[in-house]
Amino acid sequence: MKENVNIPISMEWTTQEIIDVTTFFQVIETAHDKAVPREDILGLYGKFKEIVPSKSEEKQMFRQFDEDAEVNCWKTVQAARKAEAGEKINMAGRSG
Repeated sequence: MKENVNIPISMEWTTQEIIDVTTFFQVIETAHDKAVPREDILGLYGKFKEIVPSKSEEKQMFRQFDEDAEVNCWKTVQAARKAEAGEKINMAGRSG
């Protein structure tokens, strides 16, 4: 993973929305380094979807972050959805 990764945000968002989206992307990045509880990922993804309801905008933001951070947002969310309650998600070593 890279240092100083640019997180995609909109200037139209409130401060809290920027914090929520930033936290979501930080958890995705963390899951590519060490285990993160699935509930953390899914809870933050739910907040992200409230802020970014458009699927096309989501894909664009994921693509931008994926390339910059060398992670895979969608595969991380999918892994969290498939996991059992209480399970931790660790994407380290999985191909992106």
